Amino acid sequence: MAVADVTLDRVSFSYPDGQVALRSVSLHLRAGETLGLLGANGAGKSTLMLHLNGLLRGTGTVRIGDLPLNDRSLPQIRAKVGLLFQNPDDQLFMPTVFEDVAFGPRNQGLAEADMRRRVERALEVTGMRGTEQRPPHHLSLGQKKRVALATVLAMDCEVLVLDEPTSGLDPRGRRDLARFLMELEQTRIVATHDLEFAVELCDRVAVLCEGEIVAQGDPRAILGDAELMERTGLEVPHSLRFHEHGIPHQHAVVRAGDGEG
Repeated sequence: MAVADVTLDRVSFSYPDGQVALRSVSLHLRAGETLGLLGANGAGKSTLMLHLNGLLRGTGTVRIGDLPLNDRSLPQIRAKVGLLFQNPDDQLFMPTVFEDVAFGPRNQGLAEADMRRRVERALEVTGMRGTEQRPPHHLSLGQKKRVALATVLAMDCEVLVLDEPTSGLDPRGRRDLARFLMELEQTRIVATHDLEFAVELCDRVAVLCEGEIVAQGDPRAILGDAELMERTGLEVPHSLRFHEHGIPHQHAVVRAGDGEG
């Protein structure tokens, strides 16, 4: 499977009412990397995510692989970047699971046989084979999230953008989802308030505050910084508060502008 790197270069965005949502955000993800996008409500996470497939477009440059996002490349970008919404009911609207997962490949113009192979593969990967004829609204929340992810994977996307994927899941569903996501090859951007999940899943995290990236780097380093967490409206995850001998974690934090970006 092809995977793509992702680059944002000085991306800024303001809503029509004048609210500034992103302030010159620069960020680079290596192909196959998992980035956790963290921040309090209103920090700009959703706005940033919607820039990655052109649902919102501000100033600056968004690049998926070698392809800059513009009017001409927009259909290609949307085929490369799969966006998974927080609420799967926003993504599932067909009468059966099969029809939901087939919707994207059909609209890409795939031949029937190719479309069916895509659907079968996506449902196999997400562990949802056998549910093809079930109505999505009869599924559990965890199953709906997996089917919603299958609708994205069936597009053969290179980048996955996930908005609060663990929201509403019980502990077992959360563990299963983390394990599943770790096995995927795509480049992944995960916006989440579940900071333990970020520690488990992400290669790197970036913290947004008032539309700016204020820190990025190793998840344990960033999330173990109590002063940074307090300043950005977050909390140090329980697993990082103490060493096994009760000594507080001390990590170096890469501030925005000091390291990779």
